[in-house]
Amino acid sequence: MTKIGFIGAGRMAEALIARSRSPKSIIASDISKKRLSYLKKKYKIKIAKNNLQVFKSAQIVILAVKPRNMGQVLGTRDQGPGKKKIIICIAAGIPLSYLQKKLPGVPVVRAMPNNPALVGMGMTALAKGKNVSRAQYKKAAAIFKAVGEVVEVKEKLMDAVTGLSGSGPAYVYQAIEALAYGGIAAGLPKKTAAELALITVLGAAYTVLNTGKSPAELREMVASPGGTTIEGLKALKRRGFSRALIEAVMAAAKKSKVLSKKWTL
Repeated sequence: MTKIGFIGAGRMAEALIARSRSPKSIIASDISKKRLSYLKKKYKIKIAKNNLQVFKSAQIVILAVKPRNMGQVLGTRDQGPGKKKIIICIAAGIPLSYLQKKLPGVPVVRAMPNNPALVGMGMTALAKGKNVSRAQYKKAAAIFKAVGEVVEVKEKLMDAVTGLSGSGPAYVYQAIEALAYGGIAAGLPKKTAAELALITVLGAAYTVLNTGKSPAELREMVASPGGTTIEGLKALKRRGFSRALIEAVMAAAKKSKVLSKKWTL
């Protein structure tokens, strides 16, 4: 049984732990003893004394700490042979070049999961380093398939991934909130408006996923000539709705690129 280690035990780590087939094979470290105690009690995982114990005992190590703490974490790693280990980094903006420099010869995978992984509906992009075999990549992918879908990308696309699927849930949450406010402004009770907005967005996404039709085709099905939806779409166009979303993705991707450059060695 493959032993998986987590350095950093926040919400994303918990999402992966919660859907693991063998939580008893998991070992974790974190600066918060309270957090570790909670995870041990709930999932029966093993708690490490320190980060070094995780590096030494796990075959797959997931780095789930804040980017600002990465240098310190990698400074405590096992200095022995590590080619049989797999290191997966889910910290945003840390490039493979930095990780491979700090972990010479060790197979490294960079991962960008997103917030819906917390409920098993995530989207994770993976970029593998030069020392990662196909078999090792499959093991890494299997971990994230437990919390949603997985796509493999070249690392140069990771900034774009961050802007779209990494940051994208926040844009959708804001859209849900705005739809609800619109319903309230039109006279609906707050609770009813919130439910209608939420299920409308969920249903629309599910329809795209399951009909095989494009968003444009489905939009045209709803937007009858001279009808109410056309008027709403005109209002969105006047306010630059589509352009705003495009610019949001591009702005987040640009910021990701800037942050990544800080880690260039």
